[in-house]
Amino acid sequence: MNLDMIKKYFILVASALITMPYLSAQQTPLKREVTLYNPYKPSLNESKKMSYMPDMTDTAQFRPKFSYNVTTIPFMPTYTVSPIKAATLQSDPLNKLYRSYVNLGFGSYVSPFAEVSITNERSKKGAIGFYGRHYSNNGNIALKNGQSVFAGYMDNDLSLFGRKFFKGLVAGASVDYLQRSRHAYGYNPEIINYFPEKKDTKLGYGDIGASLSVSSTTMDSSRFAYDFDLGFDYFYDNLDNSRNRLRFSGEMAKVFRGFFACAKLDFQHSKISPAPVNLPNRYIASISPFVKKSTRQWNFKIGMQALLEKNLEQDAKLHVYPDLGFGFSIVKSYINFYSALTGNLKINDPLYVIEENPFIHFFSQSLYLLPNTDNKIFVKAGLNGNTGLEGNYDLSVSYTLADDMLFYSNVLSTDSVYGRGNYFQPVTDDVDVLNLHGGINGKITNKLSFDGSVNFYKYTLTELDFLINRPEWDASLGFSYNLRDKIIAGVQFTALGARNQMV
Repeated sequence: MNLDMIKKYFILVASALITMPYLSAQQTPLKREVTLYNPYKPSLNESKKMSYMPDMTDTAQFRPKFSYNVTTIPFMPTYTVSPIKAATLQSDPLNKLYRSYVNLGFGSYVSPFAEVSITNERSKKGAIGFYGRHYSNNGNIALKNGQSVFAGYMDNDLSLFGRKFFKGLVAGASVDYLQRSRHAYGYNPEIINYFPEKKDTKLGYGDIGASLSVSSTTMDSSRFAYDFDLGFDYFYDNLDNSRNRLRFSGEMAKVFRGFFACAKLDFQHSKISPAPVNLPNRYIASISPFVKKSTRQWNFKIGMQALLEKNLEQDAKLHVYPDLGFGFSIVKSYINFYSALTGNLKINDPLYVIEENPFIHFFSQSLYLLPNTDNKIFVKAGLNGNTGLEGNYDLSVSYTLADDMLFYSNVLSTDSVYGRGNYFQPVTDDVDVLNLHGGINGKITNKLSFDGSVNFYKYTLTELDFLINRPEWDASLGFSYNLRDKIIAGVQFTALGARNQMV
């Protein structure tokens, strides 16, 4: 039996086995129920693939090794020897010092001016010199009534001085003389039958004094430095009134750990003649220590002044003033802030007062019996710096609280015994003063320069009804032209606000 036949028999047997259950099932019926809850969804589980990325790290290391040799050859330059010239002394770097100085001038209304200064040349032993100045006016001025009156004046200053140089110090001495002459010409022309002569309106003052001084010459700021002065002067007028004064002042300073420490001493004792009844001895003694420090960015000062005053009262009075200052740079060289809180006692000595107003009527010795001005508080703050025009500017505001500030009221005298003319009488009052200040200077060209300033004042008076003979504002503007560095020509303009007078 071959293979094909075997396949046929196998197929027949298999077919019979399959059909037999079917035939039996037809005889006995089979019932089944199938409940489907969800539709059939075939799915495959997610598989993760293995990824193998190549590693770029090279495990092999290669270290090169090398060696070298340097063969040096010395360089032998050729040179020649030349002789050195002998050193020569240079000229003296100090500026030439002239023995004398002369200044002469002449103005309108017959006004001669002369100034002379004579000194020895530069010396290591000492110096001696003389200084003299004269300025006068000899003209007449026409008043509103058509009368021509003499309005002349005369100023004379003389000084003979000398200094001796020692090791570490300088000793000096001087003898001084001052003369002032004025004529009170400006009387009211409405007065009838009033024709004073030159001698009737003349005011004459003089002061003779001598002084001794000694000061250190150390150039090292860390060492102790000092300066002391002792002086005496005699002041008089042409009505035989006079004042004697003895003065002593000293200053000591030293730099300690970057701080500049200083203390000032001052003592003045005065006596007038003829002395009024019950007038006590008059003196002022003060000490003023302070410490200050400055850097490129800021600076400050801390100090005070203790002053004992005995003037017109029987008992001495103690004054204590602050001496504080602070400043810093906002923009280097261009904007700098500064401030100060101080106080002081302005001594109304006759010598100082006539420099401010030489037309004071002194027949009642009012010039010699003035109270001193007590500037209790002086506060100031401002900005200053470079303008960029080869000049500087200054803007500030200040406030002063003062007792016995000195004013000058007009007074007319027709008395031939005590002197005739238009004089001023001293008047004092307690005031507050607010001041606004502005100033600027600079160059317009290499030879032309300018300088200007303006001030505004606000006075708050206590007893006086109005401000006497003081302007509420003032301004000035000047120009100067340099001719060949030796001759300077200039012009100055000044403006003042209106002033009230008390007659």
